[in-house]
Amino acid sequence: MVASQQSQIKKPEVYDSRRIRLTSPILHIGSEVSKLSPFEYVQTSSKVYLPDREALARGLQSKGRLQDYINAIDNNREITSILKQAFGENWQTATDTNGNPLFPEIGISNKWMEEQISDLRPMIRNGFGQLYIPGTSIKGAIRTAITYYLIKHADQYKTPKKVSDIEQQLRQKLASGELRGAFNQKFADDNLFMNSLFSNFTLKYQDYSPQTRTGPNTDFMRAIHVSDTEPLLKKTLTLANGNRTTVNLPIVTEVLVSSRFENHNAKYRASIYAEMVRNVRTEFTLTIDYEMLNWFRHQQGMIIPFKNSRELLKICEEFAQEQWDGEHDYWNNIEDNTHQGNQLYFDKIREFYEDEKCPYQTRLGWGSGMTGTTINWLLKDDLRSQLRDTCGIRAPGFEAPKSRRTITNKDGEISYLPGWVKFQLLKKQEP
Repeated sequence: MVASQQSQIKKPEVYDSRRIRLTSPILHIGSEVSKLSPFEYVQTSSKVYLPDREALARGLQSKGRLQDYINAIDNNREITSILKQAFGENWQTATDTNGNPLFPEIGISNKWMEEQISDLRPMIRNGFGQLYIPGTSIKGAIRTAITYYLIKHADQYKTPKKVSDIEQQLRQKLASGELRGAFNQKFADDNLFMNSLFSNFTLKYQDYSPQTRTGPNTDFMRAIHVSDTEPLLKKTLTLANGNRTTVNLPIVTEVLVSSRFENHNAKYRASIYAEMVRNVRTEFTLTIDYEMLNWFRHQQGMIIPFKNSRELLKICEEFAQEQWDGEHDYWNNIEDNTHQGNQLYFDKIREFYEDEKCPYQTRLGWGSGMTGTTINWLLKDDLRSQLRDTCGIRAPGFEAPKSRRTITNKDGEISYLPGWVKFQLLKKQEP
């Protein structure tokens, strides 16, 4: 009887742990290696192959061609001819002496253009060589959204830093030249407002204060954990309407970097070839430790602006809407143009931004830029431009940021924008 009564006692909820489905039209998150050398990938007219290097070395050694491969590396040459000589025309399906494929499925991407790739920007992979999205990238985007929200709604949450205070300090630092050093640029926002928003707390558990000095241990984001996503593995799904779709499709395509002239005609700047994932669909876990969150007491009385995962995602949505509005205005002020032989026609991009309400919750990786990773949309236009001219590539007289990245489809048409992401709350998880 006693045991039965005890089992009916509801335990207090100390965690809000939710599984979240993440979807995106197209995504690229860079790896530690910014570019791959020609010998680190192999391209055909329709595919790009990243080898298992150990398997490739064993396979070439068994064919007596390992030294040729080493020479190609030393001279930064492509290796297709060596592969054909060692393994024949079907080198793509070759295996090493242990039966391991030289080019595993997780390293093969569809190539969306006919021209040869001069260099390739790889996407981040986990320890098993699988594409994925790090939890740190998602958590970083959430932190930026919280920052933006706290400063925008400073009166409501008793935020110690208001926009006017930050603008004044930034103008002073620009005038004194303090922001010209790379180190100062990188950590300027920490000193200006980030530390006061996130770390200026004392910890109090019941009557015990385990931490009095402010720093990383008093950052309230410690109460939030974001897991890495599941691997972005290509698969075919059957939708509710009976249609079938392929998700997590790895591709290599051309990313156009464009800006504008003074008359607003589009201007071609560069092409980048990158590994990307099309039609992203994966999941991760977001956990908020209620008990730990209640330990934090801001030294100036600031209120933490969320209590659960739903409120946290609403904060992300508001920041995404601000970016959406700014991007809508940017693209509607650009005039289509042909420049340096490149047709810069952005009809599909303007169509993408037609809806007034942003359907996404954040922007990750390529595409987020300075407006998605800073509070820049809160700053006056002239100050944003000054910061860009001081800390980035100068473009006097132009809005900041001046350039954007767009992605071409299989036919070479500008069709996609990288990085926009949706979050869908799924079932609660057991802690």
